[in-house]
Amino acid sequence: MKAVQITSYEGPGTLEYGDASEPALATGQASLDVRFAGANYVEALFSEGLVPDLPVPWVPGIEASGTVRELGEGAEGLSVGQEVAALTINGGGAYGQVAVTNAHLIAPLPEGLDIATAAAVPSNTTTALIALERVARLAKGESVLVQAAAGGLGSQFGQVAKHLGADRVVGVVGSEEKRQAALDLGYDEVWLRDDLAQQPGDQFDVIADPVSGPARSTCIDLLRLGGRLLAVGDAAQAGDQQISSNALWFGGKGVIGFNLGAYAATKPEVVGDYFRRALDLVARGTVKVHVSDTVPIQSAPAVLTELRNGRTVGKTVFQHES
Repeated sequence: MKAVQITSYEGPGTLEYGDASEPALATGQASLDVRFAGANYVEALFSEGLVPDLPVPWVPGIEASGTVRELGEGAEGLSVGQEVAALTINGGGAYGQVAVTNAHLIAPLPEGLDIATAAAVPSNTTTALIALERVARLAKGESVLVQAAAGGLGSQFGQVAKHLGADRVVGVVGSEEKRQAALDLGYDEVWLRDDLAQQPGDQFDVIADPVSGPARSTCIDLLRLGGRLLAVGDAAQAGDQQISSNALWFGGKGVIGFNLGAYAATKPEVVGDYFRRALDLVARGTVKVHVSDTVPIQSAPAVLTELRNGRTVGKTVFQHES
């Protein structure tokens, strides 16, 4: 098969397109012929050695859409040739023409959802739904702040928070150019990250932070009594942030980490149920996924470089050659 592979840990610009070995199918898994793959920030980080113990070359890609190719022993609820979306988060593979994943993490396309858009749903929309509802236990009427509000993940957190009943949802962006893009996603207000430290404290019940860096400790001050900060990423790659345990104790606040890959590895049935809900929300138009561009998979090095440098808005989807 053809695939885009990580051949060294020198950044997204070094990804290579060419021949690759087709992945083996294990018990409880299914394989799919990948037509589209979502582009994700974490894939740029993978190319820089975020998981350094993985030997190269390997095929990244955590979300895909296409058709079921083959069912492994014990894989149920799917049929060969069926159009599906898939979360390929553990082991990757969506940047290849054939990918495998746990059968629980593959879902038929609901009516009204086109197959290209479906490739942009598995990671971000599912993460927002699980993290807000199951992990942070967002209650109706609570207020939410979302870092990187115009990005692929941030765009979903704001909309899902509204869907779950949040009263006030505020986005944070890194540049003036991204402010309108975030407002168009339905945020009540959008702040610049440079202005975050000047905002008064005790405003929010839940903060979703995929960025980390120095802004994470600032976010703690913005939480109310009983507030929860969701640590859902480390886009800043600025090293571990030191948060005072006494500040959490005296302020009655909490920091909760959520990693979709770890959750999918240990609770694939739970993640699969949320994944299907996420697809349905997008199919019904309750949550919108802004696919800004659909480009050939060979464009992955350039696209991931732009993602890594913070120069993108919305979601890019890669298309494989048929």
